[in-house]
Amino acid sequence: MLTPTEWGIIWLSLKVSAAAMAVTLPVAFGLAYVLARRRFAGWLLLDAVVHLPLVLPPVVTGWLLLLAFGANGPAGRVLATLGISVMFRWTGAALASAVMALPLMVRAMRLSIEGVDRRLEGAARVLGAGRWRAFATVTLPLAMPGVLAGLVLGFARSVGEFGATITFVASIPGETQTLPLAIHDALQTPGGENEVTRLAVVAVLLSLGALLGSELLVRRGRGGVAHVL
Repeated sequence: MLTPTEWGIIWLSLKVSAAAMAVTLPVAFGLAYVLARRRFAGWLLLDAVVHLPLVLPPVVTGWLLLLAFGANGPAGRVLATLGISVMFRWTGAALASAVMALPLMVRAMRLSIEGVDRRLEGAARVLGAGRWRAFATVTLPLAMPGVLAGLVLGFARSVGEFGATITFVASIPGETQTLPLAIHDALQTPGGENEVTRLAVVAVLLSLGALLGSELLVRRGRGGVAHVL
């Protein structure tokens, strides 16, 4: 049985991941669309920067976030003028999770957009649809399986985020201590093996559920694509 404290940790992890996805989804889709459909000076650099968190040590990503959003960082000073702070708060954990999940989301969405036959979009334009209507009625439905898969994979990555989060906002119980951080802290505590076991089981179930949910959403999306076609 999970303790009330452990339920609080799980709830905080889900809240952080949901907030990260809400912020990241439009950004990830926009980047995926640009990378899939546009070629311009700096395209390779943009692609490399987007995927950088996949290859950087998470601690380095957290340190860069600390430099940018800390009290003396450029983004931190801008937020301070607005009365907003992400340091040592759950919003900072959501920001770190969003940055770490972004490359996975962009990659899945980009592959899906690249798989859309542009002749179908052209046919919609010939039949009188404007650019935005063709996008909403042809491109987006056909790319939806990848969008959904990217969203679920990003959520799972956010739930499992550790290195960037602990570097950026530390592990504060009730505020930034998400599931991976709580497991790490319990491992450092004498007699914490039972808590580690319970939280690890929850982490496995959440990850497995995310993978199964991603597959189910992709299959449902494929059914929607067949309807569009």
